[in-house]
Amino acid sequence: MEYRERVSKLAAWIAVASNILLTVLKLVIGYIFASNALVADGYHSAADVLASVAVLIAMKVSNRPADEDHPYGHGKAEVIASAVVAGVLTVASLEIGIGSIEALTEPAHKPHWIAFATAGFSWILKQLLYTYTLRLGKKLKSPGLVATAIDHQADVYASIAAVAGIGAALIGSRLQMPVFYYADPVAGFVVALLILKLAYETGREAVEILMERNVDPDKLHAFSRTIFSVQHVKRLDRLRARAHGHYILVDVRVGVPGTITVQEGHDVARSIRDSIKRDHPDVKEVLVHVNPWYENEEK
Repeated sequence: MEYRERVSKLAAWIAVASNILLTVLKLVIGYIFASNALVADGYHSAADVLASVAVLIAMKVSNRPADEDHPYGHGKAEVIASAVVAGVLTVASLEIGIGSIEALTEPAHKPHWIAFATAGFSWILKQLLYTYTLRLGKKLKSPGLVATAIDHQADVYASIAAVAGIGAALIGSRLQMPVFYYADPVAGFVVALLILKLAYETGREAVEILMERNVDPDKLHAFSRTIFSVQHVKRLDRLRARAHGHYILVDVRVGVPGTITVQEGHDVARSIRDSIKRDHPDVKEVLVHVNPWYENEEK
């Protein structure tokens, strides 16, 4: 748990620092050289700063041990952070989209290669951060880090669009075709659509976890195989499992021979719990209910 918290914090702080750097860089360069795509991308990075801070706070809360008020732990704090990220992305996408549409109704500005280089730098940096954070988020099973990685991915798309838009405008400048200058705000609008799509996907996943959706069928089948590997288990009456942030809670009802002792039934339940947690390290808690089973029931 200490390793998870330490590594997660490091990844979150890297996200915060990189987003602050890119926010200042994009907004300053964007305004100086009148690049709508870069300014839009800069506001997106500013929103990312807020999202990264929310994830950082949530990860700190989610790593707290269970207490009297939260007997199942605080894992859903990261899911809430994912929902916050989705909300921030939605607001950023609408702001970028509106700004890009307004820019299309105004006289276009001549592009500059410094704006193009800034967008290219953002693309490379965000691609590296996306790859690193996603790999770490999946390894640690952290919804907060995965949401941060998706946020980085939105930045990758935004930077690619900005590079394409500013690049097209630069080509237009070289060819003496001012109409190409509008490729910059068009790129900003494309960025808005891509970010809105990512916001929807991130928000939907967070809502499904908060609504305690069952884990995917493959995971349930794996739990089932583990349960039937335990001696005396004759029937699986019910199996439920739900994500609780970076860990899973499992509820099981099984049928065991009605002729065994209470102690033996208790041992079966304990074996099921220990086997599931051994085979599936992402499971934190297993609740097992034992029902009587008689051979004549199968006839």
